[in-house]
Amino acid sequence: MANFSAVIDRSKFFHYFKGGINLKGKMRFIMAMLIFGSIGVFVKKIDLTSSEIAFLRGVIGSLFLLLASFLVKHKPSFKALKENAVLLLLSGVAIGFNWIFLFESYRYTTISNATISYYFAPIFVMMLAPWILKEKLTSVKVVCIIAAMIGLFLIVNPGAGDSGGSQNHATGIFYGLLAAAFYASVVLMNKFIKNLSGFEITLVQLMAAALVLLPYVWWQENLTFTGLNSTSIIFILILGIVHTGFAYFLYFTSFQELKGQTIAVLSYIDPISAVIIAAIFLREGMTLIQIIGGALVLGSTFLSEKLELKSAKKAQTPTTSP
Repeated sequence: MANFSAVIDRSKFFHYFKGGINLKGKMRFIMAMLIFGSIGVFVKKIDLTSSEIAFLRGVIGSLFLLLASFLVKHKPSFKALKENAVLLLLSGVAIGFNWIFLFESYRYTTISNATISYYFAPIFVMMLAPWILKEKLTSVKVVCIIAAMIGLFLIVNPGAGDSGGSQNHATGIFYGLLAAAFYASVVLMNKFIKNLSGFEITLVQLMAAALVLLPYVWWQENLTFTGLNSTSIIFILILGIVHTGFAYFLYFTSFQELKGQTIAVLSYIDPISAVIIAAIFLREGMTLIQIIGGALVLGSTFLSEKLELKSAKKAQTPTTSP
């Protein structure tokens, strides 16, 4: 999912990247969405367990972003890091398990089903916001939640989709929802992180995810990586460097040039491209009922993001300089 950090931060950090990539902000963002949309195809080609893939992705991705930080000689605020240490660690843990469950979802069901169930995260945020963020649950938000629930039911309906068996699809979608729940927790925790840019938050979270996943992988797999053949090595490097480090680099460096509304709309290139790429390269398909269900889920999340942007705009004080 594209919105890795809940806060669109226009920190001075991003000014270091001006001129680093000649592509305009909108094109960089679209490229990031297309890269995110192809993750499922690459994960299916890696002959490792989901926890091993998640661990290696965190290590390689954080090393790439750390190198980018060194190249621009950026020094993060260690005071701010210390102040947010607990939230950064907890959100890093959530990211690690978010990846594990998403990769498990790809194994049990189609990329289309996994991606759409994963995009249930904004609905989880909307449901939890009244208790955690003290936000009002309006009638429009309730309609969004109900529509998303109906859409999910249409996607899970027995016998739909490919021939892998409805039980496998239901299991995969369940893992996708677990991934969405962990992602929603990251979004909510990020709202309480202060004085750090989105890039800095993501870098620390990726490092924390890798650090926390190390003992988990050791306990689960003893760090054997038995399926790490030449093909898997190539794809895991692509996943870590391109789909994590480079994609997040493009994603965050495009923020300063785009409006929130544009980001919300372009974010849907991710799930749509995931469905198209899976259909082209893996010959995965969806029934008409599932397409309607997917439209309900994505439409609900899109409306929920529009509502969030609207409330954020109202919350802005008129005293800020133009």
